[in-house]
Amino acid sequence: TTDIIRVILQTQDSQLLRLPWHAWDLLEHYSHSEIAFASPNYERSNPLPRTNSKINILAIIGDSRGINTQSDRAILEQNLPDSNITFLVEPRRQELNDYLWEKNWDILFFAGHSLTNSDETGRIYLNQIDSLSMVELRYALQKAVANGLHLAIFNSCDGLGLARELSSLQIPEIVFMREPVADRIASEFLKYFLNEFATGTEFFIAVRRARERLQGLEDKFPCATWLPMICQNNPIQKPLTWSQLYFNKNQTDIQNIQKLQPLFNIIDSTNTFKKVKKNQLGLPFNYLFRFQGKLRLGLINSILVVLIILSLRYFGLLESVELQTFDQMVWLRSFVVQEQPDHRIVMVTIDDEDLAQQRHKGESLKGTSISDKSLNILLENLQQYQPSVIGLDVYRDFQSEDPQLTTRLKETRNLIVICKGSDHTVKSRGIAPPPEILKKDIRERLGFSDFIRDQDGIVRRQLLFMNQEANSLCTTEFSFSLQLAFEYLKSQGINKFDITPSNTLKIADAVFNPLSSRSSGYQGIDANGGQVLLNWRASDRIAPAISLTEVLTGQVNPNAFKNKIVLIGVIAKGDLQDYLPTPYGRDLDTQKPGVLIHAHMLSQILSHVLDNRPLLQTWAPESEITWILGWSVVGGILVLRLCKEQTRLLITIITTTGILYILCFGLIIFNYWVPFVPSALALIVTSIVVKSTE
Repeated sequence: TTDIIRVILQTQDSQLLRLPWHAWDLLEHYSHSEIAFASPNYERSNPLPRTNSKINILAIIGDSRGINTQSDRAILEQNLPDSNITFLVEPRRQELNDYLWEKNWDILFFAGHSLTNSDETGRIYLNQIDSLSMVELRYALQKAVANGLHLAIFNSCDGLGLARELSSLQIPEIVFMREPVADRIASEFLKYFLNEFATGTEFFIAVRRARERLQGLEDKFPCATWLPMICQNNPIQKPLTWSQLYFNKNQTDIQNIQKLQPLFNIIDSTNTFKKVKKNQLGLPFNYLFRFQGKLRLGLINSILVVLIILSLRYFGLLESVELQTFDQMVWLRSFVVQEQPDHRIVMVTIDDEDLAQQRHKGESLKGTSISDKSLNILLENLQQYQPSVIGLDVYRDFQSEDPQLTTRLKETRNLIVICKGSDHTVKSRGIAPPPEILKKDIRERLGFSDFIRDQDGIVRRQLLFMNQEANSLCTTEFSFSLQLAFEYLKSQGINKFDITPSNTLKIADAVFNPLSSRSSGYQGIDANGGQVLLNWRASDRIAPAISLTEVLTGQVNPNAFKNKIVLIGVIAKGDLQDYLPTPYGRDLDTQKPGVLIHAHMLSQILSHVLDNRPLLQTWAPESEITWILGWSVVGGILVLRLCKEQTRLLITIITTTGILYILCFGLIIFNYWVPFVPSALALIVTSIVVKSTE
């Protein structure tokens, strides 16, 4: 028959490799067949495409003491078509290394002394001084393979150890002598092989014909036909032809495979094999389809894993851990990004000592943090310092008993006060504004103080505006921070603002796009009103803080308040404390006072409008899904590439997850909150699933 057959013996057992496989009757029945051995573990190699004008051959003539290598050289110097031959005669090790690194070679040839050691490693002798194993040429040979080395011919003694070591370097085709060989057999084989191969005979068949022609020498050299053997490093690669070396520089392995339909018998170390029918596709197709099947299976697994994770996310089962991870990144950002305090804001703080001072003077606090008398003096002093706007973050839902304060509250046009909206979940109508604020001034001088707290109690969002409930004691639609910003921006000549039907706030050229109910880690939240993520300013101090007592006693620099926004609020930790958990801390020692949170919110608005400081943004849902799916696919690829090395796979997955965290943290620094937790889950779970199906 003329069917082309390659028989691949995959084993690490050197005793099996020394058996007379060439006497197998299968090879007698198939005249276009030949046997080769391959390592059970192999990888697909992808040599770089090249544009050499001719086939480059590096011929190494090693230590020749006692043997005749001149005949080999003479054979190589025949008129081989389209080739350039470079001879290295008894080179030094460094010289050989440099030649392998510095030029693109198609064929590597060696003639000289070689042997296989007792530990089954091989060694070649370059000259009377230098000898080396293939491992000692590993980097140079890997470079040569990457640059396009296709064929290695070791026309020297006892080359089984050489072939075993070379197979790990992914040289596609290797010809060697598996036992000690006489000079004449080596030179005759080389002559017969090159005559066949260089005139167009396929590599496997050229080796067989050259090997069989050695039978004429078996009267003097018994079993000469058994000595030459092939090491086929990658069974899916089509055997070489001379024309392919010359013309096929840019073709891929798959294009080669599509032209080949051979019969393969794969023999393992147990000496069993699987026959493939003559008319069926051979191993290259099977391997390709298996590999494509693995890719398809990996992609299917990735999609299924992502669908499950997205379902868990949709129902809010990942929200808690996503928010905690977000908090951690925001906290870490404060150590990486340093921002200066907002110079437009000054805080007048009321601490425990200020409360004690007022009580010591006999002033009535009436359940609040500042008495009528102290508030009147404070507002009087502040007005003398010419601030741009004053924000009173103190609830006063009762009538003032000080006539001067009543008048001052009514007539101080740049004073913004607070109220609290109703909350039907706790059956509260909220807290009313100071009675001194006239109804006609409510729209410009009143802001709600409500904070949005997530289920874990942490403040992460800023509510800019909302429609109050019908029974609410607080009727303003704008937040305290937004009202302060409006008043300050007026002094800067900015009066234009607009709220679109989609709850997008526009101030001059700045746009505040609202959160949706499913923005990044949030899933199914109440996103009514104008909500944005609070992009906390990365500063230990958002603004200078001056105590109430210092202002009342005049122990301040008047210029510290001029044209500034003055926030008045409580930082006391006693009965009147107003502290809330934030991404910067949950416990009592790290929680932030309400006035400081208002300062961050106010700074976010002003910095976005006046300084182009970006808001914290999220991606569109489809972008997040693509991101999560991409990391799931990465997990599958890691397994397909590294599945045989579990320790390396584990280390790589951990490292890749770390890289994912760094990327997400980097995006937080650039004001984008992207999904880390679902992406990490997709990466890890897909790796486990794909590994379990291997």
